[in-house]
Amino acid sequence: MTSVRPVDNHLIEDAAARLADAERAGAPCTPVRDLIGRTDIDTAYRVQTRNVDAAVAAGHRIVGRKIGLTSPAVQAQLGVDQPDFGVLFDHMDVSSELQVRRSRLLQPRIEAEIAFILSRDITDPITSEDAPEYVAQVVASFEIVDSRIAGWDISLADTIADNASSGLYVLGASIPRTEAPDLSAISMTMTENGTEVSSGVGADCLGSPWNALVWLANTSLSYGSPLRAGEVVLSGALGPMVPVVAGATYAASITGIGDVRVSLTD
Repeated sequence: MTSVRPVDNHLIEDAAARLADAERAGAPCTPVRDLIGRTDIDTAYRVQTRNVDAAVAAGHRIVGRKIGLTSPAVQAQLGVDQPDFGVLFDHMDVSSELQVRRSRLLQPRIEAEIAFILSRDITDPITSEDAPEYVAQVVASFEIVDSRIAGWDISLADTIADNASSGLYVLGASIPRTEAPDLSAISMTMTENGTEVSSGVGADCLGSPWNALVWLANTSLSYGSPLRAGEVVLSGALGPMVPVVAGATYAASITGIGDVRVSLTD
């Protein structure tokens, strides 16, 4: 990943502040690409890191990572052409909550995906062949993505700067990695109040969720931030994301893995 042009540190600070202010105020902001450019990926990650560091300083704990934009359907929805990654914090995990308030987020959308619980640190580059050796559990999950940028009007740099449009996540049924089926061949069906709203297969996620883990692990290493044992990794959508409706219950079934469910209130 290479920078398109040098960006002044003040502009990076301004972009980070714009996104942080939007989250605090609960009001989406204008895109930050006017400050950092549309395609300057390295600078966008610098913006992301500013706000991640601020969150850690405020007492939030990093519990994992997410890879976004792995599904061609989601890339088409957002007009981007490559994956990105963000950080998961402890307060994003709503797996134990019977109901989740939609108002916690600005413009939430939901997608079903495979999550991994890592068994050990990944401190060297990995391949799809050895990736399973670093995983303890394979989990059916939801990511409730969000954007601090009004109308989801995002370029790749915008979403990277915005912590890869992270919001909340839900972990459902899990199996030991040793019992996992061929993840490229799994199928997913997601319903909203019992009506199917999204579907896909494992191959829609960079060919396999294992490939997504490889991309994330190796890209994180290149930025000096290796994945660690015990972390949660959200590997990317298996089908199109869906706008969240207050009062709706979402359920997803992933063959060979299990189910995940979440209810949203106002």
